[in-house]
Amino acid sequence: MTSAGNAISNEAAQRYARALFDLALETKALAKAEADMASLAEAFAESGELARAVASPMHKADDKVKALGALAKALKLSPLGTKFIGVVARNGRAGDLPAMTVAFAALAAAHRGAVTADIASADALTATQLKELTTALKTALGREVEIRAEVRPELIGGLTVKVGSRMFDSSLRTKLDGVKQAMKEA
Repeated sequence: MTSAGNAISNEAAQRYARALFDLALETKALAKAEADMASLAEAFAESGELARAVASPMHKADDKVKALGALAKALKLSPLGTKFIGVVARNGRAGDLPAMTVAFAALAAAHRGAVTADIASADALTATQLKELTTALKTALGREVEIRAEVRPELIGGLTVKVGSRMFDSSLRTKLDGVKQAMKEA
């Protein structure tokens, strides 16, 4: 997808997430909606095939509505969460659901006064490492921090931390790429 296409997709994801957030807040169902979106995000993270299927133009919107309805049932989503993903699929935006879960989590964290940090590491972080990282980020940022961690083996080692528009990259992949670039220029 082009960068313009990504921007439009991201904008749509933000709008849908905001609509769900506002409705959940209004109906006092924020905790349920947040749990629903977290379950959905986990399902997408665990199954790249699922994410590709909902994004694929090869599958009809009706098929996506049925598949996502079955997923909602399997995940035991609330009626609001189930209706939300149904509306998203019927509107042809099922492929944006993973981005919507991320946008919703950020809105919910901001509502609680926390900031979300996206952490990527080559190997899964232990509970102790996550706790130490949370403490260090809380100290550095002066706010509560909620961590979303993902494993990205292509980083080889180290990790990346993204908080808002700020990015800290200590991955071995980036360091190797820097050495490779320096060698090309020499």
